[in-house]
Amino acid sequence: MTKRMLIMIGGILVLVLILAGGFALHIKKLIASSPKPYPQTVTVTKVSSQDWQPTLAAVGSVVPVRGVDVTSEIAGLVREVHFKSGQDVRKGDVLVELNADSDKAQLAALEASAELSASVLKRDKAQFDAQAIAQAQVDADAADLKSKRALAAQQQANIDKKTIRAPFSGKLGITTVNPGQYLNPGDKIVTLQTIDPIYVDFNLPQKQIGSLQVGQVVNVASDGFAGVSFPGKITAISPKVDTNTRNVVVEATLANPKRQLLPGMFANASVEVGDKKHYLTLPQTAITYNPYGSTVFVVMTADEAAAAAKAAASGASAPAQAASGNGLVVQQAFVTTGETRGDQVAILKGLKEGQQVVTSGQVKLKNGTSIVIDNTVSPANSPNPTPQEH
Repeated sequence: MTKRMLIMIGGILVLVLILAGGFALHIKKLIASSPKPYPQTVTVTKVSSQDWQPTLAAVGSVVPVRGVDVTSEIAGLVREVHFKSGQDVRKGDVLVELNADSDKAQLAALEASAELSASVLKRDKAQFDAQAIAQAQVDADAADLKSKRALAAQQQANIDKKTIRAPFSGKLGITTVNPGQYLNPGDKIVTLQTIDPIYVDFNLPQKQIGSLQVGQVVNVASDGFAGVSFPGKITAISPKVDTNTRNVVVEATLANPKRQLLPGMFANASVEVGDKKHYLTLPQTAITYNPYGSTVFVVMTADEAAAAAKAAASGASAPAQAASGNGLVVQQAFVTTGETRGDQVAILKGLKEGQQVVTSGQVKLKNGTSIVIDNTVSPANSPNPTPQEH
């Protein structure tokens, strides 16, 4: 290789280095002049502690203490209806009278026959005392009298059956029976329900039987009355577990003075078990669930974030407090979650009371991202949420 060629190669190399240096300087200037990312707007809340009462949740049905469809035991023509639909009645109140004229006439005939038998018996006893007739005749007269009186009593029972009375106190339903209508045995007249107090029957898995006992407090909710809780107590636990579902039936009794709960309604039952527990809580929207664990974004100052990163790198625990820096940033933290209640979730590990945590806007965040807090519209955070209709 000649000296001239070496000089040419050297010149090319120098040119390449100059061009590379100029390009690198240009990139550096572009990076320096590029706009810095704007802070991200998020909502935040403070980690707070609450006392939670452990409960067993179940679904069930409202059942009357007593309930029956009032019917007629015998056939007959309706003479009078003594009630109105929806009326309150007491035990023994007359509801319907059937026509019993022919039955009363037959009763009068049977009573007259019984009176005649009584007169015959009295006369024959006098003759027996005079030794005019045998004892057998007196015995036959006594048996005949008993038979006639039994027939009269049977007829009186048939007449009584044509006056249909309320079998217990309660509230009547809607009837379509009218005077002049013919009723057959078993025809429905009206429904009668005792609804104050009232029962709620629900099912719980067999593994929870050990937590149940008579007298435990039960709170019942129905979608017919949003936001209203009906308190009661367990009054009966079935002694048998269903072999198909492995569930046990539990019965709770509730006061129902306003008669809001009606038989057949769907109900959500919550049984209080054990003592209250103290939990740190957050809105469920604050938790980001990942295959590798649940995380939250903790709000801190820039200095606190730097101290936390340095402590994590050195393996030491982060200090509880640090001097305030310029602006707010977020730092991702792993948490262990527990049971949920309404909009809230219990935090078992990973946070301290009073820390600020992002509740919405996490999708645009990463460690060290600057934030601006705007809680104008915050996610729901109620342990007992109710449906909101707009």
